[in-house]
Order: sequence, then structure tokens, then C-alpha cells
Amino acid sequence: METGVASYARTAVPNNAISRLGVRCSALTNQAIKWTSFHGDSLRVKTSRSSLQISKRVRSTALASKCELGDSLEEYLAKATPDKNLRSLMASMGEAIRTIAVKVRTASCSGTACINTFGDEQLAVDVLADKLLFQALQYSHVCKYACSEEVPELQDMGGPVEGGFSVAFDPLDGSSIVDTNFTVGTIFGVWPGDKLTGVTGGDQVAAAMGIYGPRTTYVLALKDCPGTHEFLLLDDGKWLHVKDTTTIGEGKMFSPGNLRATFDNPDYDKLIEYYVKEKYTLRYTGGMVPDVNQIIVKEKGIFTNVTSPTSKAKLRLLFEVAPLGLLIEKAGGYSSDGKQSVLDKVITTLDERTQVAYGSKNEIIRFEETLYGSSRLKSPATFSVSV
Repeated sequence: METGVASYARTAVPNNAISRLGVRCSALTNQAIKWTSFHGDSLRVKTSRSSLQISKRVRSTALASKCELGDSLEEYLAKATPDKNLRSLMASMGEAIRTIAVKVRTASCSGTACINTFGDEQLAVDVLADKLLFQALQYSHVCKYACSEEVPELQDMGGPVEGGFSVAFDPLDGSSIVDTNFTVGTIFGVWPGDKLTGVTGGDQVAAAMGIYGPRTTYVLALKDCPGTHEFLLLDDGKWLHVKDTTTIGEGKMFSPGNLRATFDNPDYDKLIEYYVKEKYTLRYTGGMVPDVNQIIVKEKGIFTNVTSPTSKAKLRLLFEVAPLGLLIEKAGGYSSDGKQSVLDKVITTLDERTQVAYGSKNEIIRFEETLYGSSRLKSPATFSVSV
């Protein structure tokens, strides 16, 4: 690693950050939902290649058939992966996201910051979220290293290397718009072992978003389980599986980030003019989490954030772009930095930044062809974006 390893302070988790999980499901979309109870410790919580591919497809199909809407988070994880450590980590992060949702919803905002209590301290909500996530990872006992956008160096969480994970996260993406009551969120990616550089987004075993808006949702994807799955936080504090997405189709909806780049990037300007001319619906909040999540929920559209000579890349590959890339691609969509999937990009430094687009196949083809003249996803015909 190019960055040093720092030890993370072992502070106690606030009482309201840890709770026992129960399962209580109600009727959903005319389905009969099971009533069960589940008690677990919160925050502890020689074959041919073709044969292997067939085996993986069979296993994925079996997992997809077992994971049902109406399941609790624990029921879903038990069906979706045999890895007890991964189940523990994802449940622990769900606990942290639930607590962050309360802290964001009850934050006191002034002209300079939004704050809330953390033990005896008053902290900005993004710093508070950062601490809660580090503590959740520490108390999962399965995380070796973690780092965040707020603390961009490796923190030793005390978990094992073998069978353990390293996690990178953006604790509160969009924290500057909390005071305006826009939707904000948490992003994280999970890599096996103790490496967060020299790896790719495709090496992730899981990724997720916590979304704090009119509803609080936990949207996650596991590498070996089909689809991207949404869990809704109920009034009793339980997570309920309410949606799975396996296909991103075509539809005229766009979220154009970093529009200032159109000033000196004529190709990006041409792409934006195409969207306007073709009467695409503009859906852009300025928060990356809701703008990308709507592609998964609506199952259509495109999100772009493009650079130019005077408007450099701001989005971090490790903390934001790669985790969201896994969520989009597991949902049946595509990602691109203009030339390749963001999941194929090697993460060379913790702070590496990139441009990105997420969306349906045809929208990513159009994006790549407009910016670079060709697309890896389609040949030889091209889309016309003349305006």
C-alpha cells in the first residue's frame, strides 16, 4: 500500500447504535409474507471453464429463486450467501445506516453546518456518520481494514485477513445539501482480504447504498447473487425486502453532473444538447446517491459526470464510482469511464478520481461514441447525436 496504516480508536458504540434485530413482515404487493423471528448479535453479527460457468449460473438461479420480496434483511442474506462473515458485515452496516438515518433526520442545521449528538459530543452529521460506520465495521469482527472519504487512509479494524474484508465508504454523500432537505446517502464497497489498492471494482464481493430521503432504504448487491436489492426501513426498525432489479431498460431520463464541463468539452456539450433536443426528462438533484438510485428504481435512464480541461474529475473511484458501478451492473445496467467499465479500472491510489456514466446499454453506447467516437459495447453501427 502507498498509504500508511493507522489504528482506529476503539470507542464504545452508543447504545442507540446497537439493537437486537427481529423480523416482522407485512403484506406486500398482494404477496403472503412470512412471519418469523430471528435473533442474532447486532454488529457481531480440475473442472473446465465452461463447467464452472454453468455451475455459477445454476447456483445464481437457485439463489434468485430463494430470495423473495418480503424477506427481512437477515433472511435475504442467509439465502443469498453462504459466507457468514459477509452476512455479518452487511448486517452491521445496515445497523449503522439505520442509526445515521435518525441522526440525519433530527440534525440541527445552521448556515454553516448540520450537527447532532454522538455520545457527549456535537458533531457535523458527515463526521458523525463516518464514526458510526467505522464502529460498525470494528464491531462486525470481520473487517481487516477500512477507509473513508473523510479519513482517506487505512484504519485497522482488527478483523482477519483470511476470510475477512476491507471496506471503503463515503459516509454521507451530499452532506452539503442536508440543510435543504434533499436526499443524501451512504456508499460503500467491500473487497475480500486486506487490499484496497491494486484491485478493481470487479473484485468487490458486495456494495451498497444507504439512502436518507422521504423513505430510508438500504440498496445492496452481492457479487455472487443476481440482482440489486432494495430494503425499506419500517417504523419498527426492521429492514424489509421490497424490490429487486435485474434489468435496466431504455427510457428518456437523464441526470447530467458537472455541466460546467460543457464549456470546454464540446463532445459533452453535444451529448447534453442531444438529450434536450430528444426531450429527455431531466431528473437531477445534485446528490449522486439519489441520481444513481433512480436508475435502479425506475429501471431506465443515464447519469453522467464528465471532465474537461478546466473541470477536473471529482468523483473517487474507490469510495463512490466502483461501489455504484457494482450496484448498477448487478441491476442489469452498464457503467463507463468513456472507454471501459468502471469495474475494470485498477484502483492505484485511495484518492484516485475519474469521470463516469451509468445507465442502460444503449445510453452507455451513445455516451462512449459521442465522447470518444466508438463504443466497446457495439460495432460497427453507431448512434447519431447530431444536433
